[in-house]
Amino acid sequence: MATSFAILTSLQQLAPVNPAHRFLVAISGGVDSVVLAFLCKEAGLDIELLHCNFQLRGAESDRDEAFVRQLATSWNVPVAVNTVDLNAYAAAHNLSTQEAARQYRYAWFASHATTTGTTCWILTAHQADDNAETVAMNFFRGTGLSGLTGIPRRNGNVLRPLLSRWRHEIDALAREKGLAYVEDSSNANEKYTRNFFRHTVLPAIESVYPRVKENLVNSIERFTAIEGLYQHCVDRLRSALLVKKGKEYTISLRALRRYQGQALLFELFTPFGFTSGQLGEIQKLLSAQNGAQLQAASGPYRLIRNRNFLLLTGISTAATRAEIYLIESLPCTFAFEKGALQFTEQVATQAQPPGASQLAWLDASEIVFPLLLRRCRPGDYFYPLGMRKKKKLSRFFIDHKLSLSEKENTWVIESAARILWVVGMRIDDRFKVTNTTRRIVAINLTSAV
Repeated sequence: MATSFAILTSLQQLAPVNPAHRFLVAISGGVDSVVLAFLCKEAGLDIELLHCNFQLRGAESDRDEAFVRQLATSWNVPVAVNTVDLNAYAAAHNLSTQEAARQYRYAWFASHATTTGTTCWILTAHQADDNAETVAMNFFRGTGLSGLTGIPRRNGNVLRPLLSRWRHEIDALAREKGLAYVEDSSNANEKYTRNFFRHTVLPAIESVYPRVKENLVNSIERFTAIEGLYQHCVDRLRSALLVKKGKEYTISLRALRRYQGQALLFELFTPFGFTSGQLGEIQKLLSAQNGAQLQAASGPYRLIRNRNFLLLTGISTAATRAEIYLIESLPCTFAFEKGALQFTEQVATQAQPPGASQLAWLDASEIVFPLLLRRCRPGDYFYPLGMRKKKKLSRFFIDHKLSLSEKENTWVIESAARILWVVGMRIDDRFKVTNTTRRIVAINLTSAV
């Protein structure tokens, strides 16, 4: 087992650690964290113990806290304790108990580190058995290649110096040094996934492959190297395939079809909330009818088949999708989802109406206030400039090859139940400026960034 000198060497192999730095040791009171704290103290490091009381096991949780406080007193080292109702926290954030504990714990560690006023490192007592269990769980959960790289030895200022040591080595050192520790009764409860793998799955596999845990841990280095090369290729493909246009990404179906299987789909779309279980549905979109779409299982994104492309677009929340705004008088500047509209009224001149799609000149005598700014609706129609016949907006959108998301984000300005401008696209012929126009309503659209 590691000596005191070896623990400092292990730390220095992970990060530019200086013995004068502060070391915040995450401690539950269990054997792994007690051994880690002992090794750091024995090495003469400046340590502080950090303990979370999640109040999950009643009196036992309070017992663990009392043990850690007593240990800190006997060693004459500082201790910080954070008590939280984890069940309430998990419910409020829609997390499992295990994930809630992990998130809360690391958030508190990071926050506490900022209060020390000196360079400090956060140490956790993960060891090789934990790593083998993590790789096995990730494999069966289907996390992809990155999940097979296991627990990182370093993540920012979080260091795991015992990750190369096995549980039996740590137990042996605790016995050798006569270290007291507490047992967490929940470690035997197989309703927790890790405990099920620890007590049932891996022992069953060991009966056939006795070195299964060693093999899993030994594979981590190879998987990490492979994952680095793989991620380099994925980053290049992601940059080439995801072409950003405004707030959307377009993906060429022709380019995407060059790559067989679901691996690239997984890497492209899981960062946007699509799950591995949705990969089959994404594949179907590649040959689906125009307009077919799929919403991410978690996250405000969806994929839409749009002719020879897939569109990756955000889904607006209810708070940002107001349907109607009222413009009661001029002049005014009005902000909405697509940007800002500046309304002014001016005397007609001999100048030609602007050709830019962001500008509209309208005959003021035809306009009745208040104006309504709203999203387009099914059945909407107008008389496009230059036409004497009405045209449904749906047909107008098809003619202009708008995608589904572009259609949904098209706004119109209405006067007395008549559309006077499809914002940013075309005015209505009934409101155009003519030789008899005396006053002009000018509208300037400044698009949102």
